Amino acid sequence: MAERLSAIALVPLTLWFVASLIAHAGASHAGFVAWLASPAPTIAVVLLLIALFYHAALGLEVIVEDYVHGGWKLAALVFVRLGCFAAAVAGILAVLRIAFTA
Repeated sequence: MAERLSAIALVPLTLWFVASLIAHAGASHAGFVAWLASPAPTIAVVLLLIALFYHAALGLEVIVEDYVHGGWKLAALVFVRLGCFAAAVAGILAVLRIAFTA
């Protein structure tokens, strides 16, 4: 159920993000950073990162549970969860740094 809900959340967020990238394709770096620093895009990108890495963690856990056996299963599950959490935090911190320093 959580996987489906995160997938539903990802659809509009991903479509918005792709459309925004296309709309700002010709913009300079400074223009893109200024756009990303505004409140609505910052919030939307943070929500996208949360939904994306949560969905990825759920999917990767299913793969580990299906194909990893023995003592490695717990280690792989912890690695997947921590890796997705670390990637989400890194992405969110990068977006917030742009938002608060631009």
